[in-house]
Amino acid sequence: MEALRVCVLGAKGRMGSFACALLEEDEGFHVAAALDKGDDLPAGIAASEARVGLDLTVAGKGREHGLLLLEAGVRPVIGTSGVSLDDNAALDARARELDLGGLVVPNFSLGVWFLQRAAADAARAFEHAEIIEEHHAHKKDAPSGTALDTAERIASARRGPGSPADDEPARGRLHHGVPVHAVRLPGRYSHQEVLFSGPGETLTLRHDMLGPEAFGPGILAALRYAATAVGVGRGIGCTLDET
Repeated sequence: MEALRVCVLGAKGRMGSFACALLEEDEGFHVAAALDKGDDLPAGIAASEARVGLDLTVAGKGREHGLLLLEAGVRPVIGTSGVSLDDNAALDARARELDLGGLVVPNFSLGVWFLQRAAADAARAFEHAEIIEEHHAHKKDAPSGTALDTAERIASARRGPGSPADDEPARGRLHHGVPVHAVRLPGRYSHQEVLFSGPGETLTLRHDMLGPEAFGPGILAALRYAATAVGVGRGIGCTLDET
């Protein structure tokens, strides 16, 4: 089987370097281009003849780079933070117009996905929820895209009969009515807790990531999924046949 050609944007960054090494070690993939800041992205993407583009650049560039990849006929996998639901919808609409697909992935960790799925289940039963996310001191965006995505999934699960009113205490940053607290400290890597409370009890869901290796299986699954996807989905759960 021919290796899947992948163009990596942000190839010299922490995540980009990891992804390039990961792909080079897997016979099912080929790094067709490793592009970074200062490179001519449109020219580099076109010359790569890549089927899928992996964006691991900086927060806030996901929509721009996703559209750039789509216009070049390359299917985007967006792993950078800051891609809103509206941004995702715009990418999805353009991809369908071009008969392409892709994926926006707030977090490539499979463990985070299962935490989010459990959080969505718990949100239907517990009235109060808050998120605490911790990262290393060099992470620029706060709260993290993962925490915001978790809040969106909690809010979505709450909608309908029995959903609480939008009167959660204003602690931390409210996102879709869910308080999100961001911690940036040396010695931390990537950690998230979701705390729920009800009469006489609390429930804590926690995920700890100790290194970038946790992203490996999710990155490979996302690239394989995007290669044949219709439209631009959201979350690593798409690769697990979740809806």
